[in-house]
Amino acid sequence: MSLRVLVVDDSMVARNMVIRTMRMAGLPLRSVLEAKDGVEGLSVLRGHSVDLAILDLNMPRMGGMELLEQLRDDEDLKHVPVVVVSTEGSATRHEAIRRRRATFVRKPFAPEALVEAIVLAIGGTDEED
Repeated sequence: MSLRVLVVDDSMVARNMVIRTMRMAGLPLRSVLEAKDGVEGLSVLRGHSVDLAILDLNMPRMGGMELLEQLRDDEDLKHVPVVVVSTEGSATRHEAIRRRRATFVRKPFAPEALVEAIVLAIGGTDEED
């Protein structure tokens, strides 16, 4: 299985760190799409099929929680696995993310933590079989 991943974060540095981590971990990436906020991310999701979305919470125009809620309410997008990567990590926020069927990783993240969350979100990789 090769993955088409969308990375949504207003920080280009953060997006690059996530992408570099996935590549260095050897995840089977077919392509990586990027968006700088939730509005752009939602547009990308509606125009492209993706296997995973990685979202920041705090972004201009539309934050990650609002994007996650819109994904889960959309019949065509509700199946997309989501990993939330953010500095914001209150217990209340974690519970809200979990209820929306997403995985959370705190920034700054250890590469292993991000890879583990991705593998959990997508249900494993072919290499594990």
